[in-house]
Amino acid sequence: MKLLSPESTYICVDNNPDRIKQISEDGLYGCDSLQSALGLKPDVAFVCTSPGHHAEIILTLIEAGIHVFTELNLVSDRYEEIIERAKEKNTKVFMSSTMLYDKQIVSVFNTVGRTPKNLSYFYHVGQYLPDWHPWESYKDFFIGRRETNGCREILAIQLPWLVKLFGKVVNVSVVRKKNTNLEIDFDDTYFITLEHDRENTGVFVCDVVSRKAVNYLEILGEKTHIIWEGTPDSLFSFDDQDKCMRRLPSYEDTKQVEGYSDIIIEDQYLDETKAFLEMIYENKTPMYSLEDDREILELIDTIEH
Repeated sequence: MKLLSPESTYICVDNNPDRIKQISEDGLYGCDSLQSALGLKPDVAFVCTSPGHHAEIILTLIEAGIHVFTELNLVSDRYEEIIERAKEKNTKVFMSSTMLYDKQIVSVFNTVGRTPKNLSYFYHVGQYLPDWHPWESYKDFFIGRRETNGCREILAIQLPWLVKLFGKVVNVSVVRKKNTNLEIDFDDTYFITLEHDRENTGVFVCDVVSRKAVNYLEILGEKTHIIWEGTPDSLFSFDDQDKCMRRLPSYEDTKQVEGYSDIIIEDQYLDETKAFLEMIYENKTPMYSLEDDREILELIDTIEH
């Protein structure tokens, strides 16, 4: 945010005294409750708490007339109420869908076209659950709970762009299983077949088992062959004229956070935040909405049940 708006004042809310101390040492305002932060009259708010508990916070912010950026919700709790109250209060809610802002995904869209037909794809996304946040136990992290589990988060991150690209899902079949001895009460591996409109079909494997973080995509068609291994330098498309694979344009330089896999870069988060500010101050329409997210969460509920 400071890169986009260095002159702004930033308020951080956390009920952990150690984090409040760190926030203050970093030169930011720290509040131990949402109500105390609201007293400072912020213009916008980012809801970055654990998924599954966003609805009450979002509604409180809407009632205060504050525009909201919400990270993944993972449950569609009170969506109808949020949508209705936001309209009544003339307050905007930006629903995060970071992959839609990833330049590698944008290159895929540009290569196959916005409404591709008769394509098949295989996509595998996975990482061993304890490695997601190695500095804390997965049992203390929302990805270790059934209602907001790691596989569900992968689906919520990836399905929006898959559906935007390949079309509405018209049929889905699933095989789920548990391959680990992790102390979790949900399946850790999903094998999903998705039939989209426009005759596009895909197999999506997501897991929290892979010891090496995996993000592997292959798209096949009569005039299309794309391969991506999740990193900025690994996106290739078949050149029909020269009969060889050529690298597609992506990031020339990337930002990463220490401790995360090399397939996780920060640049798309910056672009998404910029889109949020453009929605508020320039009245631009975002690529993803609460209504879109509600449909994706309904699809995930079907996959999980």
